[in-house]
Amino acid sequence: MFWVYILRCADGSYYTGHTDNLEWRIGQHQAGECEGYTATRRPVVLAWSQACVTREEALSAERQIKGWSRMKKEAMMRGDWTEVSRLARSKSVHPSTGLS
Repeated sequence: MFWVYILRCADGSYYTGHTDNLEWRIGQHQAGECEGYTATRRPVVLAWSQACVTREEALSAERQIKGWSRMKKEAMMRGDWTEVSRLARSKSVHPSTGLS
């Protein structure tokens, strides 16, 4: 079993990652053992997680979520899939800038 997860950091920002041991990984983040983003933004709190069958699925979900806006991540964490869909459409619709 693998997991994709979102942590809420002490500064209010979000960190998205994946792991095969969610409880242990959160403990690493909390203890400052993960160099990088969360090390200076502790404490962290698990805001959301989802089980995945394979590491590839978890990594793919992590990469997708990392590309999302804060609003879209928060809608997903609330389970508001209508809003997630609306936000996805609003990003992909670009008005024409051509003169013809």
